[in-house]
Amino acid sequence: MSTGTVLATDPHVVSCTLAPRFEAVRTAREFTRRSLDAWGLGDIFDDVALVASELVTNALRHALGQSEPSLVPAQGAPQPTAGSLPIRISLVHRAPQVVCAVSDPSSTGPIAREADFVAESGRGLHLVDSFSRSWGWHPLAGAGKVVWALFDARTELPGPEQLSNAGRHRRSA
Repeated sequence: MSTGTVLATDPHVVSCTLAPRFEAVRTAREFTRRSLDAWGLGDIFDDVALVASELVTNALRHALGQSEPSLVPAQGAPQPTAGSLPIRISLVHRAPQVVCAVSDPSSTGPIAREADFVAESGRGLHLVDSFSRSWGWHPLAGAGKVVWALFDARTELPGPEQLSNAGRHRRSA
């Protein structure tokens, strides 16, 4: 499963360090389900889990240099060198929003490619954009980056005035 779950002193900020294996995507979804259920936000699980899966898959493919999912090490495969940063998923609940963030060792920001409807991959960031209110990324000090997605966690539907200012793909320096 994961290499470790950390509960911060704030119960609305949780993180899980993921092993650099293909199974990390499943671990991220399970972590997301447990966290959202604990916050009483199970109704947004499908959207958050889909985005978390895409962000972790991108981290495995690009940050660890694996171009195909079948090349990502399976359980029991050698781990990256001790100096490399881990992949970590974090969820932050600040009513009425939830942020899903995935950090990885690559400093290269994500780039949404032109959608190719016959390709087997390349639509992940389009899904992230479609299922989250907004998303973006930040470089981390020294090395690495964090890619985040924001979700509305309201129990009632937002009005038109709340939807009109919804942002899309922002990069902060």
